[in-house]
Amino acid sequence: MALEIKILDYGDIELESSFLVLARDCGRVRRVPVYGFLILGGQYPIVVDTGYRDNAIMETLGMRGLQFHENMIERQLANHGVKPGDVRYVLHTHLHIDHAGKDDHFPMNTTVVLNRRELECSVSGLMHPQYPKPDIQHLIERLHTRDALRLEDLELSGPVEIIPGVVMEAANAHTEGSMNVHVETAEGRATICGDVIYDFNDQIIEPIYQISDHEPQVTGNHAGSKRSEKAAIKKLLNSSRFLLPVHDKPALIEHGQVIGRLDMQIPGPVSQTVPKRNWFAV
Repeated sequence: MALEIKILDYGDIELESSFLVLARDCGRVRRVPVYGFLILGGQYPIVVDTGYRDNAIMETLGMRGLQFHENMIERQLANHGVKPGDVRYVLHTHLHIDHAGKDDHFPMNTTVVLNRRELECSVSGLMHPQYPKPDIQHLIERLHTRDALRLEDLELSGPVEIIPGVVMEAANAHTEGSMNVHVETAEGRATICGDVIYDFNDQIIEPIYQISDHEPQVTGNHAGSKRSEKAAIKKLLNSSRFLLPVHDKPALIEHGQVIGRLDMQIPGPVSQTVPKRNWFAV
């Protein structure tokens, strides 16, 4: 059975627009989705990112959380016949406030997997309060519980395959310890890329304030250099058939170009796989 990716809808957040794309609409508020991903078709289910803890915690960053009953992680998993206890691994693209807030909804025999450098960043104080106390405290509990946490050193080891067809690789962008998750599907490689890309249109399709050809715009929220951010985006565009960020609709890629977007406006719960159907051209 081929691996499939289901989109988990964890709600929305409202935040200042230039936080997402550098210098875009400074002072204006934009509403964006927060997605997680469920990988099915392997020996057991895998979840990538768990969303934010609750609406109130987003206020610590001056943002507004819009999470409702239907966005709860248990309900999103149940849409696909999965319970938290069925999940073998929870992988994290990184540990920011809107990515790791529901890890404590999974039992300790579900192993949370992250890049060791990201855990180091989360306790360094450099990006506080993007790494909120209750989320990181829970991970420290896992650190001291046998098999509850798995740490990779992707900058040193290179890509690591966690199950056949699912590979973790250092993103080298957004945060110091971010990772991409590559999934080999029947339609080609799909990469869950966290926040390396926030907005396809304004960063890649029609990058604002850029005049050079094939020059992506960077986000307004990154810990490294602008050059490394651009390089990481270009690498994604030239290595995967599908790109799945956390705050925008997935994109279909061909020859380094975005040629289609997943139509999320279909009836029923948002739980699409990544085949070509339901894609519309850019």
